[in-house]
Amino acid sequence: MQLTAHEVLHTFHHDEIALFLGAAFATVGLISLLFLIISRKFDALLFWLGLFAILYGSRLWAQSGLLALIVPPSEFFDRIRAVSNFVVVIPALFFFRAAGFLRSVGAVVAYVLGLLMVLLVLATALGGPLGFLYKVNNIIVIGALITLVVQSFRQPAMTRDLVVIRSGLFVFVAFALWNNIGGAMGFRTNVELYGFAVFLGCLGYVAARRALEREQQLSEIEKELDVAKRIQLSILPQKFPPSANFRVSARYVPMRSVAGDFYDFLITNDKQAGLLIADVSGHGVPAALIASMVKLAASSQRAAVSHPSELLTAMNTTLCGNTQSQYVTAAYVHLDAERSELRYAAAAHPPMLLLRTGQVTQIEENGLMLALFPTAAYTSTIHALEPGDRLVLYTDGILEAADSNEEQFGFQRLAALLCDCSGYSHEETADQIIASVQKWAVSQNDDLTVIVCDYVGGA
Repeated sequence: MQLTAHEVLHTFHHDEIALFLGAAFATVGLISLLFLIISRKFDALLFWLGLFAILYGSRLWAQSGLLALIVPPSEFFDRIRAVSNFVVVIPALFFFRAAGFLRSVGAVVAYVLGLLMVLLVLATALGGPLGFLYKVNNIIVIGALITLVVQSFRQPAMTRDLVVIRSGLFVFVAFALWNNIGGAMGFRTNVELYGFAVFLGCLGYVAARRALEREQQLSEIEKELDVAKRIQLSILPQKFPPSANFRVSARYVPMRSVAGDFYDFLITNDKQAGLLIADVSGHGVPAALIASMVKLAASSQRAAVSHPSELLTAMNTTLCGNTQSQYVTAAYVHLDAERSELRYAAAAHPPMLLLRTGQVTQIEENGLMLALFPTAAYTSTIHALEPGDRLVLYTDGILEAADSNEEQFGFQRLAALLCDCSGYSHEETADQIIASVQKWAVSQNDDLTVIVCDYVGGA
């Protein structure tokens, strides 16, 4: 039978709302599933809503008169349409279960009805009588909708979102009941899709409102992090004071807005100075808060600035029990131009590097990390200072920066870089270390901090 343009156009106008809504519902479902894929986090509510919306939209297209005109009449096509009608109930039940509209008894009923729908689909595929199966489907859906309404009334409307969703749900249930009661009684109506559109609109409103609320919360968090960043930067010394004996530069590049790396200059006079560097385990705000505690712990021990082991011991005593099981690695060197010597101690920190006459030497005197063991003891090592010596303190983010092959920057590259920079100033050397590490690393996975100190010589 050849179709006329008038027949096609008439059928299209008859089905255009259903076709439009079907495409819109399926699009919403696809967006929900796409969001899950992008976020890489499974959300049962979004998953079942996405599947529900896609199948509901597909069912509207499968049952349209326009598709019936295009596809030749056949029992196979009739059964495909029946399956599309039956299967949509299954994700709907799981969606309402995930949304919390079905409590314990309602959930059991929902699983039973879901199993019946699966059996209905199988019966359709195996050649069961479609007229009878459609009536069974109407009865099952009516039972599911009544269960949903009863369970919904048992929940107090605690929030505005729940009131909106419940209102949309009741509209959908009322329209769906009318459709299925009419189907069970032998007359066909097609108003359910409007109820589903209202329900989906209510869900969209709640989702949009929550998204806007989350955006506002994120904006507030970003503002607070910006303030926290400025506060943290304020506790770091900007420059080493002018000195006739020492030239010191520090560079600090946090992984996030705030970080757990910390450094400080504990200066006694022009001929004596202490350089402290520390690294708190973890990242972000918790590590930054503990870094502030490290600042206070170090500043309160001014009497011990010329004795690194005593300084670290006192800091450990102060920090123990106050860091929520997070630990701190640290290194401290005291420079004495009058005696031309340095005293160094560390707590599980990477060794200090000494560049002298083109050779790099590791200076290491490590004890246990800070903040974990109250009885931890630390010792100092003493080394002579010679004019032209360059000392480098750094955190492990420098050594552990990895390239695309997961190869770390490592000690050998850092030592070679120091030799290459022997003719550079302390400022240029600090910049070159950070730049080289950032160029090497495929991404920054840790905070980067480095202190470069040149010993000019006792005067």
